[in-house]
Amino acid sequence: MIVGRGVIRSVRCCRGQSTVEVVGLLPILLAAGLGAYSLFSAGAAEHAADGAAEAGAVALIQGRDARSAARDALDGWPARRTRVTVRDRRVTVSVTPSGPLGARLRAEASADAGPGAP
Repeated sequence: MIVGRGVIRSVRCCRGQSTVEVVGLLPILLAAGLGAYSLFSAGAAEHAADGAAEAGAVALIQGRDARSAARDALDGWPARRTRVTVRDRRVTVSVTPSGPLGARLRAEASADAGPGAP
């Protein structure tokens, strides 16, 4: 009977251990999730900036307003977090990704419309 009580006592002392381990892992899981979200958001921002810069360069070639064309090429959250710069025949679009680390990141893409008309 003493052996039986020792087994019960050892099982009883381990109760709640998995709860403590899960609570300890939560900050690590949260950090990994936020990092993954920021990585995907930065990739989406880079893709949006690239497409908008190219649309602006095409508009310059066609004689239209490059800034408006670049902004029109953006849809959703990138449109609110964008800065478009047109200098000579080069269109540069900067997009700030969304998410908790978005303010510290910036995706930038440039497109050149080629040489101007002689």
